[in-house]
Amino acid sequence: MAKAFSIEDGNLSNVSAISSRSTSYKDIDLTFQARPSGDVYKKTDAAAVKQAIKNLLLTGYYEKPFRPGFGGGLNDFLFDITGEYDENDIQERIIDAIKNYEPRAICREVNVNIIPEANKADITVVFQVRSTNETVAVDLSLTRLR
Repeated sequence: MAKAFSIEDGNLSNVSAISSRSTSYKDIDLTFQARPSGDVYKKTDAAAVKQAIKNLLLTGYYEKPFRPGFGGGLNDFLFDITGEYDENDIQERIIDAIKNYEPRAICREVNVNIIPEANKADITVVFQVRSTNETVAVDLSLTRLR
């Protein structure tokens, strides 16, 4: 049985289609607090991307099954903050992780402040959400607990 296609709209190869599509990002809130309806809360747009970046950077290599290179692996720096690593090593790892595994964000700036006396590193990641062009900052603190 042959199918016939209608050409009522004219030649489709000459028609230009313009679309304005707004992308909304949604994730589950990882606190898993229940709403009064019994459902869990959701994070949208910038809050969803911010949560995803924080989780990405704190995920260690080989922690996600079948994706050994996934994550930022920042916990690797905890015991060598005062040793062989410096701010540039941490910055490069963060930029690479966001570029490779978070397509919803564009990394704009990474600030790393290592405090050797406290075995601590304060990190600020500034990124832009692709769909809304909103600029958001994530603050992380790597601290070794004794």
